[in-house]
Amino acid sequence: MGFLLLSCRCGGTVGAILTCPLEVVKTRLQSSSVTLYISEVQLNTMAGASVNRIVSPGPLHCLKAIYFAAYSNSKETLNGVFDPDSTQVHMISAAVAGFTAITATNPIWLIKTRLQLDARNRGEKRMGAFECVRKVYRTDGLRGFYRGMSASYAGISETVIHFVIYESIKQKLLECKTASVMENGEESVKEASDFVGMMLAAATSKTCATTIAYPHEVVRTRLREEGTKYRSFFQTLSLVVQEEGYGSLYRGLTTHLVRQIPNTAIMMATYELVVYLLNG
Repeated sequence: MGFLLLSCRCGGTVGAILTCPLEVVKTRLQSSSVTLYISEVQLNTMAGASVNRIVSPGPLHCLKAIYFAAYSNSKETLNGVFDPDSTQVHMISAAVAGFTAITATNPIWLIKTRLQLDARNRGEKRMGAFECVRKVYRTDGLRGFYRGMSASYAGISETVIHFVIYESIKQKLLECKTASVMENGEESVKEASDFVGMMLAAATSKTCATTIAYPHEVVRTRLREEGTKYRSFFQTLSLVVQEEGYGSLYRGLTTHLVRQIPNTAIMMATYELVVYLLNG
């Protein structure tokens, strides 16, 4: 389990560091206040004032280890129940891992979203993480830290789709590699091209999964906004469509894909590489 956690932390950290700035852009675009924010920026710029950068502390990326650990343990257990490495195993393992990670880390993502959406006038001190925690607790109590969790649960479908496609492509690549090795009578060893193939598999699967399940991201961001009219998953989904049209459910998708595709590719390839190195 120790090397699994190390692999997850390495993969998650490398990908997050390289793509973190796009996360703020995506969250801003998903927010209901995006129009107002853009107008304020334009007015301030026209008046000659500089636009302050929004700097938010990143989440604890090592918590992604929770997801991979849950996925690995579920997969190991279910391989003894269903056909090993079957579609059922991948789907259920991904769902269990998603549920576990969401429940454990939702308060962190809520604080992260609030900090990203925090817009103060020029010269005002930015809200810190601890100040945000106190504000959420004072306003909504412990329940406030779990706003948006219903949308995150709906997003488990994205995780399931992603891992099913990824494992399928990975298996096909492995079969092609094995066939090639047997045909040439060579010893099977990992090469750089193998990890490039895993990166492409991860990028492909994440693109498909994200495009299909993206509306839950917008709903989740709306639910996490401070003092809004959004109360539940389906109420928010209906209200967004009613007031802004179906296109608003895909607001920020391009930015999200630009961030998520390389992040996922880097994370999965790093994870596979570290596991390979630790296994000797």
